[in-house]
Amino acid sequence: MALTDSGRTHLAVLGSPIAHSLSPTLHAAAYDVLDLPWTYGRHEVASGGLDTFVAGLGPEWRGLSLTMPLKREVLPLLDRTTPLVDELGVANTVAFRAVGDAVLRCGANTDVQGLVRPVEALGHLPGEATVLGGGATATSALTAAVRLGAELVRVFLRDTAKAGPLVDLAVRLGVSLEVLPLGDLAGTRHGFVVSTLPGGAADELDLVPSGPDAVLFDVAYEPWPTAASTRWSAAGGRVLNGLDMLAEQAVGQIRFFLTGDEDELLPDEAAVRRAMRTAVGLPATIG
Repeated sequence: MALTDSGRTHLAVLGSPIAHSLSPTLHAAAYDVLDLPWTYGRHEVASGGLDTFVAGLGPEWRGLSLTMPLKREVLPLLDRTTPLVDELGVANTVAFRAVGDAVLRCGANTDVQGLVRPVEALGHLPGEATVLGGGATATSALTAAVRLGAELVRVFLRDTAKAGPLVDLAVRLGVSLEVLPLGDLAGTRHGFVVSTLPGGAADELDLVPSGPDAVLFDVAYEPWPTAASTRWSAAGGRVLNGLDMLAEQAVGQIRFFLTGDEDELLPDEAAVRRAMRTAVGLPATIG
C-alpha cells in the first residue's frame, strides 16, 4: 500500500527536552502548502522510553521525528533503514509503511541534508572543517563536511576519549580526522565550523573566522543569537543557525513521510521551503 493511501495522519517529534521544539510549526506550514490533512505534535520521551511509546501507537500514525536522546536508541526498533542510517548508526526519522498486513518501521537520517543544503546555498565549499562536539549530530556533521568537499576535519571535544565512533566513521568515509580538546581552539582561525554543542555551550570558546567567506553553522537556536555567533558575525564571518538545519532536515522528513524517499522532491518544494522558513522567523531564502 502506498503511503499516500494509508490513511495515516498523525505525526510527532519525540525527545527530551522537547517543549521548545519548533518542528510542529515547520511541519504545519508545509502541510498547509501541500494541502495534507496531517496533524503533527510533540511528545516528551526520555532515554529508555521510546520502545514503550512506539508500541502504544495506533494505525492512525504515519511517522515520527526524533531528537536527542533517541537517534541511536531507535535503531533496534526499525524494520528497514536507509544506507545512510546504516553508515552512521543514527536515525532521526521513522515512517510507518503498510506492506500487506504488516506495518514496517522505516528509518532515515535527514540531518545530513539539513547541514549540507544551507551551506551549499551560501556557495561555500570548504577544504577543511571544524566540528565541535561528539554526539549523534556530530556524526552527521562529519558526514556533511565530507559531502561538502572537506578533506580534513578537526573535531574538538571536552573528552577526546569519546571520539571512537567519529574516528571509525572517518575511516569509512576516507577523510583525514584530527581529534583535539576544546581548549586547543584558542588562537586558531576557521573557514567552516559546525557547532553541535547545546545552546550557549560554545559561548566561551575562541571561535575566529578566517575571512569573510568563513561560515559558522551553530546548530543551536534557543536561545538565539548565541554569544559565539554574535562574535563570529562581528568579526566578519557568516552564520547559519539551528533553524536553517531544522527546516532543511524537515523537508527531507516530509519527503520520506510522503513518498518513502527522502531524496524525492516535494510538489512545489520551493513554496514549501519558503513557508516553513517564514513560519519560524527565518528569511524566505538562505543567506
